[in-house]
Amino acid sequence: MNGTAWHALGAGLAAGAAVATAVLLTAFAIGTHLRLHRVADIAWGLAFSGVAVTTYLLSAGHGDPERRLLVAAATVVWGLRLSAHLAWRSRGHGEDPRYTALLDKARGNRTWYALRTVYLLQAALVWLVSLPVQAASYADAPVGVLGVLGLAVWAAGVGFEAVGDHQLARFREDPANRGRIMDGGLWAWTRHPNYFGDCLVWWGLYLLACTSLTSALPLLVSPVVMTALLTAGSGKRLLEKHMGDRPGYAEYAARTSGFLPLPPRHDLSELRR
Repeated sequence: MNGTAWHALGAGLAAGAAVATAVLLTAFAIGTHLRLHRVADIAWGLAFSGVAVTTYLLSAGHGDPERRLLVAAATVVWGLRLSAHLAWRSRGHGEDPRYTALLDKARGNRTWYALRTVYLLQAALVWLVSLPVQAASYADAPVGVLGVLGLAVWAAGVGFEAVGDHQLARFREDPANRGRIMDGGLWAWTRHPNYFGDCLVWWGLYLLACTSLTSALPLLVSPVVMTALLTAGSGKRLLEKHMGDRPGYAEYAARTSGFLPLPPRHDLSELRR
């Protein structure tokens, strides 16, 4: 990457931060008006898509054209699918219990607390996690074996996430399943196929962005931060805390892997024999 490209990357990073902030501030205005801060979840994928499109447009004439197009398209496909799914799933529902619990901790004005701890924080995370998307657009090297591997990992992640979401939606649509725990399909192999799919997506995009050891090391922060968010941050940890008291969940958790897809353990009744 020559000096001109480094200068352009710096301007692109600033533009990416502005776009991520604009999307989340718009979501903040909508969420405050509706009194539903779960709209931040819908804005999450849209913000990544906005950063990817902005980066693609601003990087014209700098990076490898094929890599630029692939990384932008992959991010937009993932982001728009996720946002559309969450928007559809949340229709007719009230506030997400995770946000209710978070805002109950507010000391003072809950609205400004939500702005700081939900929207602005998510804008910063979008910018940080999307660093490989932004850097890849300014890389001159053509897509090689590592890039192809990254696309394969990305495709596996999107597929895993989409299938898991579809299976859960079908399960919830059946009135006979009201109050039951989804434990079939991919959900029998991992308690969080959607989060695992997200994880694969960002490791795949990271691989697509890596052109040398010099770029691989600083960009590693992106998939590491996303993995931490999904497993120990606002993903798996908070959801399982909310689900913990559901009838049958403890038994389900005992026989099903917490994150990585693994064959389900034997039923607890069988283990006692």
